[in-house]
Amino acid sequence: MHLTPQKIKNYYEKAFLHFEKNIKMPEIEIIFYPYVNVNNRIKSRNNKVSVRISELLADAPIAVHKALAQILVAKLIGKKVPVKSKKIYKEYLDDENFQDIAIAHKRKNGRKILTSPKGEFFDLEKIFGKLNLVYFQNKIAKPSLSWSQRKTYRRLGHHDPVHDAIIISRSLDDKSVPKYVVEYVVYHEMLHIKHPAKNQNGRRCVHTSIFKRDEEKFAYYEEADRWIEENALKIKRKVKRAKRK
Repeated sequence: MHLTPQKIKNYYEKAFLHFEKNIKMPEIEIIFYPYVNVNNRIKSRNNKVSVRISELLADAPIAVHKALAQILVAKLIGKKVPVKSKKIYKEYLDDENFQDIAIAHKRKNGRKILTSPKGEFFDLEKIFGKLNLVYFQNKIAKPSLSWSQRKTYRRLGHHDPVHDAIIISRSLDDKSVPKYVVEYVVYHEMLHIKHPAKNQNGRRCVHTSIFKRDEEKFAYYEEADRWIEENALKIKRKVKRAKRK
């Protein structure tokens, strides 16, 4: 059922009253916006509240829009988000049917900026080929492989199922980084292809028990894990120094 902005506006008015009974009701504008991802925005200016809701939620059930209204209004006025509202909204986003719709939308409207698999010190194509042969019997279809545009430290690698790509942080393309560390990060992302995220008991599970068991099969698992932990701060400092240049 497609709800009109006017109908949804009522849920935001009720959300304001839920948190502040005697509030002077602001003017509220509801817009469905073509975000690539499931983003929602709310802002207030001169007693006018503007709400942008992802067009992906246009056909969401009434309960989801009511929950989202409480979430956004609570954040706007600095109140605690009701646990029940968070649960309703998260369960809807984690639903497999909605995930399929969101992925198809992102694939159609989004874009992935890729650089090259060949770095200054490491070649991701060669690393992928070796790992695929040794650990996966060449059963992993090769995705797009790329070093990130910039050096990062929060995520050393990620698999993007929407654009079928594995991106490795350029921070690891460094002569001080052991090759087995780069191989471990690529191996981890390949496991995301072998073991896609699943919904378990209403929760989206990315690193399942079988994923973790397979991850420990990497020959240098402990050494790589230890190196990353011991050098995380060093990588962070290098990235921040590079940004200041």
